Amino acid sequence: MNDLPLFNIFVPSKIPSKKLMIILHGRGDSAKGFTWLPQVLGFDDMNYLLLDAPYEYFGGCSWYDLPPNQMIGIAHSSSLLADTLDELFEEEYDVSQSFLFGFSQGALLTFEFGARYEKQLAGYIGVSGYIYDAENLLKEMNPALKNANWLATHGTSDEVLPFEVSKSQIETLQAGGFNIDFQTYDKPHTMVEVEVAHIKEWMQDKMN
Repeated sequence: MNDLPLFNIFVPSKIPSKKLMIILHGRGDSAKGFTWLPQVLGFDDMNYLLLDAPYEYFGGCSWYDLPPNQMIGIAHSSSLLADTLDELFEEEYDVSQSFLFGFSQGALLTFEFGARYEKQLAGYIGVSGYIYDAENLLKEMNPALKNANWLATHGTSDEVLPFEVSKSQIETLQAGGFNIDFQTYDKPHTMVEVEVAHIKEWMQDKMN
């Protein structure tokens, strides 16, 4: 998809479909780092779009700068994602059958961008991430999306983004009315087999 604002890898569905899963990687990674996920999820009727973040970071890409300078990058990346999704959902794909997935920095964008976006997707999945400002997100979000399908997962032994911090932020969103399924695993800052299996099951449920 060369006309999109962000470099990307597109994996077409095996069965013609308007379903789309948009995948956002973490800091220092790229779209290539998640090319394994479509095959493991195994949805024959799902198209996959793996996006590269806009900033270079030590041979990889980044969606925003390190603390305390995240906000400029978050805003810029959110704008690029809005332009990207607007184009995708104009005619080609069905927003009501599509998912936004993010790992680490990508998980933050899944929440910070996804909850403010004007359109409602079938589901939002944030893995091993955190919320930049949970209280502000509750004030600025698209209120219709509180009842959307949200899944957040995190490792209790995450050495990059502490579990208790992310847990507290998710609880703030839940207390504000967010419909979030929060799942925890005994894992570091990565993805594990049982987690991927749960994500697949969760997505299947939201597609029925």
